[in-house]
Amino acid sequence: MMVSPAAERGRAVRERLLNAAAELIPERGWAAVSTRILAERAGVTPSVVHYHFPSLSSLLNEAATSRMRELLAGLNDLLENTRSPADAIETMLASVEECTGADATSLLFIEAYLASTRDDELRERIAGLVADSGSGSAGGWSGTGCPPPSRPPPCWRPPWTAFCCTAALA
Repeated sequence: MMVSPAAERGRAVRERLLNAAAELIPERGWAAVSTRILAERAGVTPSVVHYHFPSLSSLLNEAATSRMRELLAGLNDLLENTRSPADAIETMLASVEECTGADATSLLFIEAYLASTRDDELRERIAGLVADSGSGSAGGWSGTGCPPPSRPPPCWRPPWTAFCCTAALA
């Protein structure tokens, strides 16, 4: 199916906005990202921000959860190669070592977690990512001899959330 040039330009602008937000959140802090600053970073006018997203908050939420989804998908891919639960835990811990707590990814996660305490939609999206990643990683445990759960058990969520925050607390 052929995509029109206008649709492709719109998709590219939307991606620039999401990337700009994902850069600005760790640099300035969630609350300090304004429509004007975001538009300037993305190379568009402020009205374009609201053309592509219903609000600045929805854009920030999408930028943060998209990056979280990408990181968790990468971790799930790594877990596909694990042979035992111990190997899976070592893989998870090794991936955390890449985060310093002051790097952009860690700061983006920290800012998103803090913002989610005041934003129900963001909190639900993050909770959904955590739940989905727990289910998705179960497939990565297939070589471990552990049966995959149909959904992550409640005990999975606190360690997983702790895993996601560990680098920030180091």
